[in-house]
Amino acid sequence: MMPFHMPAYSIGLDLGGTNLRAAAIDRSGKILDKTSGATNFTEGREAVLSDIVAAIQKLRARHGATRLAGIGVGVPGFIRIQEGFITGSNNLPYLENFPVRDEIGRRLGTPVILENDANAAALGEKWMGAGREVDDLVLLTLGTGIGGGIISGGRVLRGYVGMAGELGHMTVVPNGNPCGCGNQGCLEKHASATAVVAMADMLHLGENLTSKDVCDIASRDDEAGEKARVIWRVMGESLGIALATLVNAFNFPLYLLSGGMLPAWEFFAPQMLRTVEQRSFTYRATKAGTRIAQATLGNEAGLYGAAYLPWIEK
Repeated sequence: MMPFHMPAYSIGLDLGGTNLRAAAIDRSGKILDKTSGATNFTEGREAVLSDIVAAIQKLRARHGATRLAGIGVGVPGFIRIQEGFITGSNNLPYLENFPVRDEIGRRLGTPVILENDANAAALGEKWMGAGREVDDLVLLTLGTGIGGGIISGGRVLRGYVGMAGELGHMTVVPNGNPCGCGNQGCLEKHASATAVVAMADMLHLGENLTSKDVCDIASRDDEAGEKARVIWRVMGESLGIALATLVNAFNFPLYLLSGGMLPAWEFFAPQMLRTVEQRSFTYRATKAGTRIAQATLGNEAGLYGAAYLPWIEK
C-alpha cells in the first residue's frame, strides 16, 4: 500500500472568462473532487487572487496537504515563464506584469506552476484525451478568439519566454481583416466564432446571432442556409491554410481542434481538409499517419492539463 505521505494527487485550476474551476486529480487521471465559481473580474486583482487561493485551499483541505504533488494554474494570455507574469491578456488587465505565480504560491505556502490556458488544454488532451497515444500534437481552440498549444516530446513547447503557440495570430489572409494584435488577416479574424458572426451579419442572416445560430441556419435547405454554408466553407479554408502551415512546420502525427465551434464540424471540416491536402506536401506524403481530429475533453481539458503540470515539470 502507498504510504500516506506519498504524493497521490495534484490540483489543477482553470481561470476562464466567466468561471474559475479547480479539480483534485490523481496520477491516473481520475478526478477526485471539483469546485467552481464565477470569476469576479470586475472586482479587481485582490478578489480574483482570493478566489483562486480559496478554491485551491478547499481542495487541499479535503484531500490532505502531505499527499499533494503540486498545483498548476491555467490562465488566458501570454505567460512569461521565468518570472511567472501574465502579459497581453485582454481578460485580466489588472493581473498583467504582476507576480501572479509567486503571489499565489506565497499565500498557499507551496510552489505553483503558471501556464497559458490553451497550452494547458493541449497538455490535458495529451494526458487524458484524444492525444493519449502520441507525444507530439498541436491543439487549436476555436472560440471567441483562437488559441493554440503545441506539445512536443510530451511537454508544452513554450518558446524562450513562454509565448510559443499563439496560433490564432498566424496570417492566413495577407491583406485580411485587421486584428487587435496589430496584424492583418490573423486566423482568429477569419475562423473564430466572432468572425463567423461578423460574416453572418454582413450577409444579413439575422440580428444578434451566435455561431450556434449560424450552424443551425446552415442546416436549412433555403437561401439563408446556402449563405450560412458559404460562411463555414470560408472559415474551413482559413483553418486549412493554418493547418497546412503547421503540418509543414512540425510533421506531427496529430492536430486537434476544440471549442464551441465543433458542432459545425460537418460544415467546415470538408473544406478545411481539402485545403490542407492542397497546400501541404507533407500532409499528402504522410496522410496515412497524420490525423486532423476533434479534441475529446471539452472544457475539462484545461483542468486536466493544469493538474498534469506538477507531475512532469519537476
